Amino acid sequence: MTWQFETDPEFQEKLDWTDTYVREEVEPLGILFRGQSEASFDPTHEAREFIKPLQGPVKKRGLWACHLTPELGGQGYGQVKLALMNEILGRSLFASNVFGTMAPDTGNAELLAHFGTEEQKEKYLKPLLNQEITSCFSMTEPAGGADPKTFTCKAVKEGDEYVISGEKWFSSHASFAEFLLVMLVTDDTVPIYEGASIILVPRETPGLEIIRDVGLMAEPLPTGKHAHLRFNSVRVPAENCIGGEGKGFKAAQVRLGGGRVHHAMRAVATAKQAFDMLCERALSRFTQGTHLSDKQMVQDMIAESYIQIQQFRLHTLYTAWLIDKHQEYNREVRKEIAAVKVATETVLHDVVLRSIRIHGSLGMSNLTPLARMWSQVPMYATQDGPTEVHKVTIAKQVLKDYEACTEVFPDYYLPHQMEHVKQKYGDRITPTMLHNMLNA
Repeated sequence: MTWQFETDPEFQEKLDWTDTYVREEVEPLGILFRGQSEASFDPTHEAREFIKPLQGPVKKRGLWACHLTPELGGQGYGQVKLALMNEILGRSLFASNVFGTMAPDTGNAELLAHFGTEEQKEKYLKPLLNQEITSCFSMTEPAGGADPKTFTCKAVKEGDEYVISGEKWFSSHASFAEFLLVMLVTDDTVPIYEGASIILVPRETPGLEIIRDVGLMAEPLPTGKHAHLRFNSVRVPAENCIGGEGKGFKAAQVRLGGGRVHHAMRAVATAKQAFDMLCERALSRFTQGTHLSDKQMVQDMIAESYIQIQQFRLHTLYTAWLIDKHQEYNREVRKEIAAVKVATETVLHDVVLRSIRIHGSLGMSNLTPLARMWSQVPMYATQDGPTEVHKVTIAKQVLKDYEACTEVFPDYYLPHQMEHVKQKYGDRITPTMLHNMLNA
């Protein structure tokens, strides 16, 4: 048998422990620090006093920062195992911190591990892995958003330094990060994918200005942890260019590709939570003479939600398997990553909305987790690039596997197909067969 959908018993035991630990020890933090979405990220927040003790049992079980290689303190797990873990961790905003998989620190750590100097690894990577500091990945800009072709924030080399000028937008955690990894234009004479670089900028560098911290849609002004930045001739050493000048997008694939799969599996967790609430409410609520679960329109919602979640989950795991198989982000892998990224928004939108509708006014209130889940939908639609951009990527990659027809009518035009059949079978075709073929 070459196909199976089972997890090996040893790893399943780890998943079972993770599931229980997250449910019993981590999820309660979401109630204790309700409405404080960045509490687990900010190293100065009092939530860290509750998070730190929970990390010990995780490390003892060998489940700490499993995306990292053993020499960096992880297990070097492939994307399939990481996806299965994130399906559980996605139930809590605090779980990634407890298990050492907190974004953007995980991706930034991988970049430093791959491309950082020994000095940078000592100064930034080690304390980042120990969660003594946090970091920021700064790419989006105010005008063009995530479209690299519109980037205007530049780094000009002067001697053994880069001088950075321009603005960045929605740079999460910049206000309390120890350092930022910033995507910058270093050569505007070539296409952006050849002329962009990632440069490490310590937060206390003179000239780095935080114009304001922006909050998410449900957060009141002036709270928020997503910074609008201005670089006023910020000077950093040339050695702070991570991965080499002009290699920014190649280096970024190290952190973005797998991260999108992890986001998708965390969305599976959220969708499952919303689905569980939908089903429980449908079985519990009695109206118009029957339980909601007895009504066919509600049964339709349950069936559609179940199907969407299962299809999405399997597609995401298949994408993770492809990454493990190819060990690179080739065309096939990039296409599937884009596809699950697009599906993330759609599935979460549909399932959460159905659950809200089944709950009625309770679903619209602030007394269930559904409001928080609903606010995540636009986040998944925009993070890691707008959904629309990924749809274009999918279409272009899919169309490469096809060729245009050079004739007026396509090959599947029935008269053509009938001629092919006549040529193939010749005298073996009886008059009755010919009659049936022409008159079917």
